[in-house]
Amino acid sequence: MIDLGLTDKIALITGGTRGLGRAIAEKLAKEKVKVVVTGINEERAKQVANEISLAYNVETLGLKHDVSSEESTKEVVKAILENFKRIDILVNNAGITSDGIMMMMKKEKWDKVISVNLTGAFNCTKFVSKHMLKQKSGSIVNITSVVGITGNVGQANYSASKAGLIGFTKTVARELADRGITVNAIAPGYISTDMTSTLSDKTTEEILSKIPMKTYGKPEAVANAVLFLVSNMSQYITGQVINVDGGMVMY
Repeated sequence: MIDLGLTDKIALITGGTRGLGRAIAEKLAKEKVKVVVTGINEERAKQVANEISLAYNVETLGLKHDVSSEESTKEVVKAILENFKRIDILVNNAGITSDGIMMMMKKEKWDKVISVNLTGAFNCTKFVSKHMLKQKSGSIVNITSVVGITGNVGQANYSASKAGLIGFTKTVARELADRGITVNAIAPGYISTDMTSTLSDKTTEEILSKIPMKTYGKPEAVANAVLFLVSNMSQYITGQVINVDGGMVMY
């Protein structure tokens, strides 16, 4: 059995109450990582944290968190340090969409998506990395998207936020590399979620025609990539973007 070096490490997963975030939280908890799950809904965050704790017999914490707010992020980091004394892993997963054709998009839609998806990652990375620098160790994983590479009609705000997250990842990786902190990104393609389950047969057929593997990915595929990047198997990997997309984007 491979020792991933994760037992008793402390991980903050933003947007961890559902979908990819929850899958990532559960994957890490299975490896005995103490996970902190955050989300806009405090009751939901506490409920999910409790469920993960019971399922995997690890300490957890569920916190309300608006990643776009500096003050909210400071409070979350403070609570984690009070409970666990350190932060070893940060997964910037929180994200939203608010689609519309660029020419018709209201500035409020643009600002909201950028503030959560990009500024949110900046806030969390800024305040968490301060403590990782003191530890001289840490792993940061940013969940971007293949549309940050390819673009997508009707998603100018979302695509821009995810492309910005890729540039952010590479810059922060360079800034923190000599302090023992790795910073990488994962770009999911089409992953099976509640959203994809409601798509019409025609839409599903069109999407699958663009994916060489001809199937949607599972949330666990993204969680597995996160697990690799935060474990001791990837200590010499930083500033990279790993596509988890069934071959949809190749470059």
